[in-house]
Amino acid sequence: MDGENNDQRWWAKAILVGGVVGLACIAIGALGTKFGIWHFQVGLGLFALGGALGALGLVLGLIALIVTFSKRLPAARASVSMGLVLCAVIAGVFGSQFITARSVPQIHNISTDTADPPAFDKIVVLRGEGTNPLELKQEVIDQQKAAYPHVQPLVSSIAPGEMLNRAQGALEKLGIEVVNVNADTGIIEATATTFWMGFKDDVAIRVRAHEAGSIVDVRSVSRVGRSDVGANAKRILAIIDQLE
Repeated sequence: MDGENNDQRWWAKAILVGGVVGLACIAIGALGTKFGIWHFQVGLGLFALGGALGALGLVLGLIALIVTFSKRLPAARASVSMGLVLCAVIAGVFGSQFITARSVPQIHNISTDTADPPAFDKIVVLRGEGTNPLELKQEVIDQQKAAYPHVQPLVSSIAPGEMLNRAQGALEKLGIEVVNVNADTGIIEATATTFWMGFKDDVAIRVRAHEAGSIVDVRSVSRVGRSDVGANAKRILAIIDQLE
């Protein structure tokens, strides 16, 4: 009888193992990319593999859970339940990312001033070969205006010099590494690094005199990838929110 029960429970253990392997693929893919062990596309591939295992485990796990109740297999039910929790976490993460990705355009170069975006200087060399071009094309501008109409310059009564200092402080507060500050041109260059995958997005803040105060423009550009999943626009709004 025990042997029969063990035969019945192999699928329960397989669902649990699938959930563990799925999470491992996501973690290993992210960390390997972050520390430069492999190309970011390899990391995204492992990330996708983990998501596929999670989705498959979730479907099979729900079926298996019903079987454990109908056949009264409490031991198998425990393994299936743990596997289901892991797979549900994976499916939740991927589901959220999928919904976000579908809700925003596949662009990665965002600026509050699309006609004359803040220019990069020192960071151009740091971006290296194989990174996204910095040119802001009209089709990208059109998509940005449609998706992020609220990404606008900040007009303030604060003097340009003081605003430049505030902008540097805002970047540091948000955990964005400041690379260059040019008081003569009113430009600050910085780089933001994502927590999990270690993707780098470059930021330029430009402060200019405007009437009795200043006008601030912010630009954020991803080094790699076609879509930023809304990250650059979100970052720009966070910076402006710190300055207001």
